[in-house]
Amino acid sequence: MTEQREASADAVMTRIGQAVMLLHGGDREEARNRFGELWSEIGEDGAALHRCTLAHYMADTQDDAGDELAWDLRALTAADGLTDERATQHPDAPAVLAFYPLLHLNLAADYMKLRHPEAARFHLGRARATSGVLADDGADDGYGGGVRAAIARLELRLHEL
Repeated sequence: MTEQREASADAVMTRIGQAVMLLHGGDREEARNRFGELWSEIGEDGAALHRCTLAHYMADTQDDAGDELAWDLRALTAADGLTDERATQHPDAPAVLAFYPLLHLNLAADYMKLRHPEAARFHLGRARATSGVLADDGADDGYGGGVRAAIARLELRLHEL
């Protein structure tokens, strides 16, 4: 039974990855459609990592800044659902914890677009505070350095306001 659940989980992540490829290839509409189908399938009770990842990428397919914010908030809510006291015991916890800086960075950017600088500053502060979980030594695939650089760029933009 455990193997069947793991295979099912892998299938969901594979499908998310396929839609991400469409998104990065420029087909936002098809990616949005596939993410929407997956969201309907996994629902609000699906695995936190699936919901977090899916909502994060669904935000990138939105044309409206308010809709993008709503999806980024869903991603954060999904992450929060995993990182309570169960976090140290859940196998997806490290992946979700490493996602926090980016989730908060995206929310800060959303609030900037919506002209809410105080909310943007709050989430940028959270992005900076949670970035300690990211690798410093180049052992990762550049994710940590990229997120830190994006935090610094957004901080500069916020200081210009």
